[in-house]
Amino acid sequence: MTPEQMEADGWKPVRLHAFSTAIGQIWRRGERGRRTIALPTDERTANDHIHIVHGGVVMTFADIALGLGALDAIENAKCVTVQLQCQFVASAPVGCMITCRPEVVRKTSRLVFMRALIEAEGEVVSSAEGIFRILPVG
Repeated sequence: MTPEQMEADGWKPVRLHAFSTAIGQIWRRGERGRRTIALPTDERTANDHIHIVHGGVVMTFADIALGLGALDAIENAKCVTVQLQCQFVASAPVGCMITCRPEVVRKTSRLVFMRALIEAEGEVVSSAEGIFRILPVG
């Protein structure tokens, strides 16, 4: 999908910086706490040897998507990943859009526990869990 098609479908681009830009433009839609995060894939996300999305791309996407969910939960205070776990259950073909609906499992004064399923073409390709530390203001 082109950026114009994504925007016409209600997606908004996520502002990315530094390493996060390596996998391509990430999009989100929906309300805080109930968002869907998406990544249209292309040749730059491919595994070098077979025509599927590289597992490192899926894990980077999971980290960013769960982090966006954590930011929603803490109302955009800053946070960092302290643990990320992914289980791959299927492959995603290059050219598909992978999506994620981050879910808060628990939030404490210092940590946010997140989980989600990563899907491609309506099929689960990975599950992910992450723990994010809320950074002190200052």
